[in-house]
Formats: sequence, C-alpha cells, structure tokens
Amino acid sequence: MGVQILGLWSRTPSLWVHLPETRSKPVHLLPTTALPTTASLSSSPPTIQVVGGKNPTWYGNGNANSNTTLDGFADETDWIDLDSELCYWTKSLRPVQWYPGHIAKTEKELKEQLKLMDVVIEVRDARIPLSTTHPQMDSWLGNRKRILVLNREDMISKADRNAWANYFARQGIKPVFSNGQLGMGTMKLSRLAKALAASVNVKRRAKGLLPRPVRAGIVGYPNVGKSSLINRLLKRRMCEAASRPGVTRELKWVQFGKELELLDSPGMLPMRISDQSAAIKLAICDDIGERSYDVVDVAAILVQILTRIPSVGVKALQNRYKIDVDGHNGRIFVQKLAVHLFNGDTHQAAFRILTDFRKGKFGWVALERPPR
Repeated sequence: MGVQILGLWSRTPSLWVHLPETRSKPVHLLPTTALPTTASLSSSPPTIQVVGGKNPTWYGNGNANSNTTLDGFADETDWIDLDSELCYWTKSLRPVQWYPGHIAKTEKELKEQLKLMDVVIEVRDARIPLSTTHPQMDSWLGNRKRILVLNREDMISKADRNAWANYFARQGIKPVFSNGQLGMGTMKLSRLAKALAASVNVKRRAKGLLPRPVRAGIVGYPNVGKSSLINRLLKRRMCEAASRPGVTRELKWVQFGKELELLDSPGMLPMRISDQSAAIKLAICDDIGERSYDVVDVAAILVQILTRIPSVGVKALQNRYKIDVDGHNGRIFVQKLAVHLFNGDTHQAAFRILTDFRKGKFGWVALERPPR
C-alpha cells in the first residue's frame, strides 16, 4: 500500500539501517518481499567487441569464444535496488517530457545520414547507462557495427564500473569507459576506430575500389559528452561543447586524420518518455532540458535516493548541509535546507542539491546498477 506525503509517493514505511562498509553485508529490514540487489564481479570481461553487424569483430588478445564465465552475482554491500520505489515516487508528479524543435528537425536528417555510416559510436552516461539508451536506436542502426561508450567514468565508483563491465560482458560486449572532459578512454576509442577503418578499406581494395575515410556517427542523448569526446579525439576544439543539454543543434562532419570522418549530432530523445523513473534520472544527471521538470520535485527524489544508497546515506547529507535528515522524505529536507540557507527559497535549495550531486559532493556514485 502506498501513502502520499507532501506530494511524493512512498511505499508502506520500511526500516533501513546503514552499517559501516567493513561489515560483510548491510542489514535491510524491508517489507514482506525484499528488493532485489545486483553485484559487481572481479572476473575479467572479454575483449572489445563491436556491437551489431552481421559478423561481429573482436579486438585484443581474446576471441568470441572466450572462456570467461560470469554466472550469477556476488552479494553487494554498497547498493540497494530502488526501481520499485522510483515508480511510486514519480507517480503523482508532473511528467518529465522534453522534445525541442531542433531535435525533431535533426532526427529525420540523422536517420538519413546513418544509412551512410560504416560504424556508429553510441555514447551513454555511465551514471545511468539504461536510462540513456534510446528505445529506437536498434531499429535505426539495423546491422551496422556499433561501439558502446560509457562516458563520465570519473563520476562513478569502481564498484559501479565493474558491475556494468560485467553486465555487458555477459552480452559479449566490452564498452569503452571514457571521460570526455579529461580525455581518458579516448586513446582506446581511437585505436578501435582505426582498426575498423582498416577492415573497411581491406574490403574495398578486394573489390578494386580506392580506400576512403571510414564514416562514423556519434549518437546519444543530450549532454552525455558526444562533442567533448570528439574534441578530445581530434585534440582540438572543433565542436561546441558545454555542460548543459541542447548545445549541439545540427549535424556536423569533422575529419579525424585521413582514415576517419566523424559526424557530431544533437542529443536524440524519444518524442515521449514513457518511463518516468528514467526521465527523473535524466533530470538529476542534467541530461534533459531544465524546463522539462520541476527542480524541487527532482531534488526531493534525489535526496530520497541518496539516503537509501549505502555508500552515501543520511550522514553524507547531514555532513554537507549541517542539518538533520528526518527519515527519508526528500521534500521536507529541501524545505529545511531552504530555510537554513536560502531564506525559504525552495527552488534555490533544490538547485544547490542537484548541483552538488553533479559535482560529486556526495561522492561519485551511479544511479543505476545492472538488472539481475
């Protein structure tokens, strides 16, 4: 049974106890059915694979028949699954929707350009890899080869990274983890792109055709770091980039040496976001326009998420803002912070909480772990 408190939905109240990380397991006293948890493994994932294509190509010192096995999850002490709670919390809120005119215009052009692509580099936010997956991406790309990039790896923990690496490894994929701002991971992506360039032109020479630069399109949601990644690959600023969604508004081709042509594209969102739990995560991570959501609602849900993640917990909020956290009600906390620091202005208080999370003031932590 759900109860509504100050505009946010909550399930029948449950007791959550945060224990030091030195303990082998946290104690979670939950309602009748415990929430599922996921885990990270230490097993090494297989080598890099290009996603899609009729004949997937493997790179590195392994092959598609790698002996690496990943069967099951280990117990986690740093994560609790909140998907069911998020469904309750978002139920009574105004839906988050954002589909500006430039996206509608560019989507049609991008679909046409994708037909010319030899490979597509799909960039996702490492904090929310599932929520930054476009539901129509597979149908757009068909059998074209794909490279999966999880950008902003510096904004997640090692446990988060291991969990996602193992999750994709079970699907035969090794994503490229990157940091477009500082350039980490771009060398690996560059090597992979050049390897693809070589294979394409080998086929062209066999057909008696002259070699040409390989065409690669970089696609993904708004503000996941596509343009920053291109600038790092080129080692110069060729594409406008900023830490807000909607900066890139048109398609732009840039040359990467003599072997590769890159297509920078605006962030693509579905016309209607049906999964509002995913939409809230996009808002928290600043991957969707601010006009699409109520800042106070989103900050209140973020507080409720953070207090339930064992690696963050209530203590991190108390240490940061020097005020008590009453239970796990996010809206009450936003109101208390507004009185404490902003003369009762809840909008400023909410914006401060979101900004602090985006800057890692509560520690770097993902908002998603792989489904079990």
